[in-house]
Amino acid sequence: MSTPDRDRDRPLRVVIADDQALVRTGFAMILAADGIEVVAEAGDGAEAMHAVRRTRPDVVLMDIRMPTMDGLEATRRILAEHPDPPRILILTTFDLDRYVYAALSAGASGFLLKDVTADRLVAAVRMVRAGDALLAPSVTRRLVERFAGQHDGATLHRDLSTLTPRELDILRLIARGLSNQELAGHLHISETTVKTHVTRVFSKLGIRDRAQAIIVAYETGLITPGGQRT
Repeated sequence: MSTPDRDRDRPLRVVIADDQALVRTGFAMILAADGIEVVAEAGDGAEAMHAVRRTRPDVVLMDIRMPTMDGLEATRRILAEHPDPPRILILTTFDLDRYVYAALSAGASGFLLKDVTADRLVAAVRMVRAGDALLAPSVTRRLVERFAGQHDGATLHRDLSTLTPRELDILRLIARGLSNQELAGHLHISETTVKTHVTRVFSKLGIRDRAQAIIVAYETGLITPGGQRT
């Protein structure tokens, strides 16, 4: 994934994948006006894959519903193919879409509604480039509770036995939506220590960010819909 050191070396580079030319043009104009370089546009998932191979962007804005190859399959392939993959932001018309859930399971870093404001679009691209997940925990929980076990994509059934009791506590609290600062206060430890624990949890489970952590917590039964834990 992109690192802060690499990010400082060059301008932020983005690929926009959407089957509607007007959407691509509008987003490209907004990003360019803020100094973000749109290195390629794609009309379907296959074109998006080729664009990523050719341009090595930091972020891909990926529409879900496209012809030839949809954004979900393109997301899976891009993240599996590249040892240092771009961050992928899913574009959708609806905020609770089973395809969005599947894309988050596959490793996407969040999603945006297509009617996003210009300021929000720019902030979102910069946020995920910095390594953050763009998804409110409450929205992630709604997605998980509605779609867990109902989609056809790969799930995140991870073995939690590798986690220590403290790391399990960290994962539970992440799934409840606590920030690192809130985790530190709740557990009475330093924020630096929290960051170390979070990094270890992500590494042991092979996940990229908090969005996936929440999905893991639900799909393993660590957290249950309507409850805090099993």
